[in-house]
Amino acid sequence: MSEPHVVPRWGWALTGSGHFFTECLDLIRALDHVDLFVSRAADEVVRQYRTRLDLPPGARLYRDTAASSPPVGNFYHGVYHTLIVAPATSNTVAKCVFGISDTLATNVFAQAGKCRVPSIVFACDTAPEMETEAPEGMVRVYPRRIDLENTARLRDFEATDVVETLPALRDAIEARRRALAA
Repeated sequence: MSEPHVVPRWGWALTGSGHFFTECLDLIRALDHVDLFVSRAADEVVRQYRTRLDLPPGARLYRDTAASSPPVGNFYHGVYHTLIVAPATSNTVAKCVFGISDTLATNVFAQAGKCRVPSIVFACDTAPEMETEAPEGMVRVYPRRIDLENTARLRDFEATDVVETLPALRDAIEARRRALAA
């Protein structure tokens, strides 16, 4: 008896950044067959921004509640065709660059890489001066040189597309959709 056909899914990891957080939630809601990996910091951001996840039907939600991140095992079984990490804090980017996988978000990124699942990372700290949204409104931030260097290093990772803007994130998702359809 053969196994039922499993439709590969999008994996999306939310980290603790408010940078285009609500817009990323809108993009998640537009995807079919998506699993959401929510770090502890992202859980805090959801509360700070007083927003609801309101996931699409069939979406699965995994929260960062176990040290070993059991859901990462799904990457070994071909459950995911793409991982998106968005928005990605400078902390998440740094951990990814240096191979530290001690949160759900960094662990799924590591496992995606080990299983050759393409990743799209929407890095938050990409310019020497930026405006970003905080719970009380827009603020100006000045990413440190190390933050910018780590974002640049992540661009060199195999099967990893680092994007810097919300339109670039949308374009990367659409390009991945086209590649999957081909």
